[in-house]
Amino acid sequence: MIRTIPFLLFLGIGLNSLGAEKFSTGLLAKGTDWETSFYQRDSGIEGPIVFITGGIHGNEPAGARAAEQIRHWPIKKGQLIIVPKVNLPGLRADTRYLPGKSKELRDLNRNFPKTKKGPDAKDLPASTLWEYLKNIKPDWFIDLHEGYDFHQLNSDSVGTSIIDTKGNLANEVVPKMLKAVNSTITDPKKKFIRLLYPVDGSIARAAHERIGANSMILETTKKNQPISTRTRQHRLMVHVLLSHLGMVEKESVYVLVPKKSKELKIAVYDAGGVGGTGPNSLDKVFAETKTHLRRVGAVDIRSSTLSQFDLVIFPGGSGSKQAAALGSDGRQIVKKFIEGGGGYVGICAGAYLAASNYEWSLGISNHKTFCKTINLPEIGPKSMWYRGPSAPVKMELTEEGKVILGSIKGSFEVRYHNGPIMSFIEKDGLDPFQSLATFRSEVSKYKPQQGTMVNSPAIIAGEFGKGRVLCISPHPESDSKLYKLLQNAARWVAP
Repeated sequence: MIRTIPFLLFLGIGLNSLGAEKFSTGLLAKGTDWETSFYQRDSGIEGPIVFITGGIHGNEPAGARAAEQIRHWPIKKGQLIIVPKVNLPGLRADTRYLPGKSKELRDLNRNFPKTKKGPDAKDLPASTLWEYLKNIKPDWFIDLHEGYDFHQLNSDSVGTSIIDTKGNLANEVVPKMLKAVNSTITDPKKKFIRLLYPVDGSIARAAHERIGANSMILETTKKNQPISTRTRQHRLMVHVLLSHLGMVEKESVYVLVPKKSKELKIAVYDAGGVGGTGPNSLDKVFAETKTHLRRVGAVDIRSSTLSQFDLVIFPGGSGSKQAAALGSDGRQIVKKFIEGGGGYVGICAGAYLAASNYEWSLGISNHKTFCKTINLPEIGPKSMWYRGPSAPVKMELTEEGKVILGSIKGSFEVRYHNGPIMSFIEKDGLDPFQSLATFRSEVSKYKPQQGTMVNSPAIIAGEFGKGRVLCISPHPESDSKLYKLLQNAARWVAP
């Protein structure tokens, strides 16, 4: 029986497809600014109790994202309790601290019972979580974090490490976790290492000293690594632990979204070849919608995780570099995903990637891009895809576009940054695309570009096999007034 805990509310219980596993969810600090969800899985079979937290520091998003994915893993025995977004206001504000708190209380992971202090946590966000944790009395406690640099390259940061407490059980599994995650890393200076001991005032240290849990902090590194990589590293290390405890199947590590959810499942590519703020902007586009949005990298795609999703979005950057990161096998997997009924949205570089006029492109859309190289007097050879720095242009929806993307009347402004100028290529086996929007102004850097952008398609749509493809040359994700356009685009391409 679970004891009553202040500011805690259970929302419901359900059974998995096997009819054995019980699932419950609820709110911590209900009705306050620090309200956040927790999730409990009880297999109904005796086994370890594992408690996982993410997002205690709000500027460390990979842990929160990994915990959100891990909570969907079915378990074979024991219990799995997860609080994915402990510091939800901090995550929303992208700040390490508890927003609005004093200097003494702002670092949530210093507010738990210290070694030589009293038994109570300080302040509501910490005390509510602490009471819940004490009530659960887990055998294992795992806190997911991120450092700002690689520890082996900068000892001031604990990034890329496992920080655990001394104990024989940890000695058995931590080497396995290190071996598994380090097998995915080529640079020896960027491999994970083992550190001791969790900092005083942290929830991991308090869980070990006050409750007797086998505790550890898993620290990935934010520096120059996409969120998909860091999230995958967290997921991999946790999976090794849960496998060691006999709690999960081998395939669970690839589970990113709930299988039976009717909400839209969106994969956003964020790895090699992606530039700027595209993935972060897409997070904002879909933040208030009922969707399961996950960041994926080339490794995830080659691991066949796309089959869990309704559509994939490739954002801005470099189409050729995205293609190179995917490799020929990854590109084939994307093509098969679309051909089998998945959706594809390509924005700027993603629209180049979908085209049919490059050796490296996917060839899933019947368009070519204006990219020929012209020898300019007194300048030399220049490729015509480059039109200069980011700039606003005018765009207008066609009648077909209004049906699919929403009825926006007249021309409107959108950010443009060297997106493709698209036209038919008449590729065999592909039907002609339909234009959903047209450029009504243009930017150019070289004289041969002048007049080639105005009245050309800005957004096109077509089919590839059983799937739908939608390519966007400019960047509507940069403007909150155009979020609805992208939301409608995602719904249209989804099966």
